[in-house]
Amino acid sequence: METKNARRAATANRTLTSNPDGSLGISGPNRSSGETVPKPCLNYLKIYHEQTLEARRPDIDNVASLSALVAAFRTATGWQLNLRRGTKPTHPSEHASSAPANPGVGASLGHALLDPVRSASAALNPPVDRQSAEQLAQAIAGLIDEHLQTQQALWEREAELAAAVPVVARLNSSEHLASRLQWVLRTAAQAVGCHAAGLYLLDEGTTSLKLRACWGLPRHRLTEPPRPLQETLADLEAMLGHAVCLEDVRLLSHWKPPEDFPSAACVPVSSSSTILGTLWVFSKNPRKFDDRDTSILEATAGRLAAELEREALLREGIEASQLKRSLVEAEQFQRAQFPSTPPVLVGWEVAGWVAPTESLNTAFFDWFPIEGAKLGACLGRSAEEGIAGALAAASLRASVRAHASQCRRPSTLIQRTNTALWTASPGGPGASLFGATLDPSGDLPFCLAGPLHCAILTPRGCSWCLHETPPLGESCDTKYRQRVARLWRGDALLVLACPKSEHAAGCLSAVEKGLLEAYKTGSTSAQNIACMTGEIFDTAWHLPKARLAVLAIKRTGS
Repeated sequence: METKNARRAATANRTLTSNPDGSLGISGPNRSSGETVPKPCLNYLKIYHEQTLEARRPDIDNVASLSALVAAFRTATGWQLNLRRGTKPTHPSEHASSAPANPGVGASLGHALLDPVRSASAALNPPVDRQSAEQLAQAIAGLIDEHLQTQQALWEREAELAAAVPVVARLNSSEHLASRLQWVLRTAAQAVGCHAAGLYLLDEGTTSLKLRACWGLPRHRLTEPPRPLQETLADLEAMLGHAVCLEDVRLLSHWKPPEDFPSAACVPVSSSSTILGTLWVFSKNPRKFDDRDTSILEATAGRLAAELEREALLREGIEASQLKRSLVEAEQFQRAQFPSTPPVLVGWEVAGWVAPTESLNTAFFDWFPIEGAKLGACLGRSAEEGIAGALAAASLRASVRAHASQCRRPSTLIQRTNTALWTASPGGPGASLFGATLDPSGDLPFCLAGPLHCAILTPRGCSWCLHETPPLGESCDTKYRQRVARLWRGDALLVLACPKSEHAAGCLSAVEKGLLEAYKTGSTSAQNIACMTGEIFDTAWHLPKARLAVLAIKRTGS
């Protein structure tokens, strides 16, 4: 028992300490001196922090023809042109000519040095004067600048095309997709002891493979044309789900790897449902690839697929947010076009209602003055849905407004609107339209086109009818007949634009019951009739509410 208690006491006196290497150890009392000393802990947690991505800057070494250019410059001018990294030297022994090449990433690429060529041939052929040589060097530096900027842009665009997203401008180049893909390729190649890596993705027609991102390969490889799929035997085998390891390419040349290296390995890059392409790693020395190497490459291929899908989803999210904001603005603009102030006309009341919805409405109501102290009223609905239906409804409303000033009869207005719609429309389900002319001293002439519900409301009852006239835009030869509604004081004409539905009959019965109750209480203004009808349909309707609109016209004069 004493031994157990002693062990418990020793354990209780132990504390966690930090070792010099950053690990955690256990400290306790020293048996000899009684002092607390750290004891190493063999099992401790190591956390790997991924390094911050750095922006890839263009490099002078990426210009493959630079050595030939320098040799030609020396032969032509007698001056030695040296393009070096860093800032311009200030040492007087170095005859530097300021010819910076700006790569477009916020820093100078380097500087140009002009030195005379000291040789027997140069002594016989005097060099070009220094001023001319400096001007030529500056022009060459400008061309190199443009060339490297093009390489940088191509490097970024190829990565964006890999994710099938539009080209976008980014303020922080270190977060660019190209940097992330290159970082993943570099990490994978170094993890398996290789010297280069490339990401080859399928085109939309799955007929070829194109290099979209690389590490350890010259950037001009990105400009090379895609490889036809029928000539990529190793890639085809890999996309079937197998890792292809070419330990000696010279003996296995029939696999046709994309780069000339002694050894290479290829694994597929795919998402959960789509094959995207292949990942290649290359080694400068003949070597073997074991299970550990292929496992690392397969995990890297999954990381690449995740990066591509992440970029695509991010772009889709941005586009969806922009589209939603545009739709909200369009809905607010459309609602602002509906007349909000009731018209003032002796003997008549007019009111309208459209369903409150977060989407664009495909139905509308409107009223406008007509020559001769009269008032025109209309109700329309496009048979199409969504944005196309909203655009068609806006076009129909504009056409009615354009012809209203020249048409005194509702039938003439409907006829001309039908001709304009048929002439401009490429074909479709058409539209419905109601038009009426309100005269202070007469009856109510009106005309209808398309399926619309109409009702005459009186204190004695409500009579509904569905007019099955041809819709607008179906034919330019259609004739629309004008009708006359004889309303007495207190009577109203109710027009409802809604698509056919099995629930329409029940809604109409509920509206009729509600209107009769309203006549008993005396709350039968045009505004109350329109709002009550719309609210009943809004509550009981089982179709998109953006296709509902109501127009109420009541006779208040004798």
